Amino acid sequence: MNGGLLVAGTTSDAGKSVVTAGICRWLVRQGVKVAPFKAQNMSLNSFVTREGAEIGRAQAMQAQACRVEPTALMNPVLLKPGGEQSSQVVLLGKPVGELSARGYHGGRQQRLLGTVLDCLAELRGTYDAVICEGAGSPAEINLRRTDIVNMGIARGARLPVLVVGDIDRGGVFASFFGTVALLSPEDQALVAGFLVNKFRGDVSLLEPGIDMLHGLTGRRTYGVLPFRHGLGIDEEDGLRVSLRGAVRESVVAPPVGEDVLRVAVCAVPLMSNFTDVDALAAEPGVVVRFVDRPEELADADLVVVPGTRGTVRALEWLRERGLADAIARRAADGRPVLGVCGGFQLLGEHIEDDVESRRGHVDGLGLLPVRVRFAREKTLTRPVGEALGERVEGYEIHHGVAEVLGGEAFLDGCRVGQTWGTHWHGSLESDGFRRAFLREVAAAAGRRFVPAPGTSFAALREEQLDRLGDLIEQHADTDALWRLIESGAPQGLPFIPPGAPA
Repeated sequence: MNGGLLVAGTTSDAGKSVVTAGICRWLVRQGVKVAPFKAQNMSLNSFVTREGAEIGRAQAMQAQACRVEPTALMNPVLLKPGGEQSSQVVLLGKPVGELSARGYHGGRQQRLLGTVLDCLAELRGTYDAVICEGAGSPAEINLRRTDIVNMGIARGARLPVLVVGDIDRGGVFASFFGTVALLSPEDQALVAGFLVNKFRGDVSLLEPGIDMLHGLTGRRTYGVLPFRHGLGIDEEDGLRVSLRGAVRESVVAPPVGEDVLRVAVCAVPLMSNFTDVDALAAEPGVVVRFVDRPEELADADLVVVPGTRGTVRALEWLRERGLADAIARRAADGRPVLGVCGGFQLLGEHIEDDVESRRGHVDGLGLLPVRVRFAREKTLTRPVGEALGERVEGYEIHHGVAEVLGGEAFLDGCRVGQTWGTHWHGSLESDGFRRAFLREVAAAAGRRFVPAPGTSFAALREEQLDRLGDLIEQHADTDALWRLIESGAPQGLPFIPPGAPA
């Protein structure tokens, strides 16, 4: 078998990532050897593979759904925005430079098509099936000439295409019809059908529309997935949670002790790997909130300054909003503060940056005895160590090199009182260390909070992935979906002229 499928979407955030993961988990439970693939990903949430390659966290999550180790082949092109106009281009896990959107779409992107097709072919030669995820919408006709992630990859690899639509937004039938109608005849020929996502209510009320859509397009609907809370795991875009007061959906379990523990995450610009706090949000009694005002730190037991793709820009943002002064007062009062990666760097004495911001010498917040110099070479590692008497695993993704001049050793960084700093992403996923850290935070905050002894972040993640597999198994036409994956590109489907009457 050399099966494959491209999961496209009518819009960004239609649910492509979780649907892809769900199909992967459903297939692996059927005994299929399956791998995920996304030719090009734009994300500030990334992960380091065991061979030291940087890929999108969504693809790492999908690899976990497949029960395989993630590799650079699964996400050959990663774009990491550095502002409104440019992104760092990561090719096969290594950064190769900064490009403007015009420069990338003006020629560089199309030259990468051969590379991504080679990666996909290598995966298809190794696995029974490869489930590919598109990006945005395949009907972004202004970008079709240089497309390597939607219909470009589908046509190059002869993949059938399943279009996912988010009915919770409204207008899903118009979106399905319009998506197909805007495609060329050659691209339309690869679109097998549709999958409705995030439906609330009685499915029978939707059936007349599904029948009409089939009559208009000649294409079937492969299932209607119900709306489920808490399935947005390892999102690609940190900006979606940067709104004031946003709370992680996974906060549901009551505390074990008498108190809850409140965590405030500073929603800094270009926030990266905000998924670090997911392990905190998974703890019973821990409430995680993203904030952007100093008064929102007042009742927080722990303040987290997360990673960022713009350390100097984030530092200026904290100062402009009064958050820097609020964090400094917390540190002086012995109230817990944790800086991770870029958040760790800006807590130090000063930063020498001729790489990321090119601002040269910039004074940090001075809360940790650390000096940071930005190197052109990016650090990409999977360290293992010990802290608070517990084993810790993590991953590092940074240009900043920290010189630690004092304080108490803490992973690769240090702590002074209740101010902690480290480059290690993912450290809080180590259960024993997370519990030990939360006990320290609770004691410093004067909270009668007790970490739940049996909480396993890895087990909770597996449960989430199984829920995604259940959605596909219970609410999609899996027989038809299997035939589509196995047989390849569809044949004989009608062409819909652009602007055809609905």
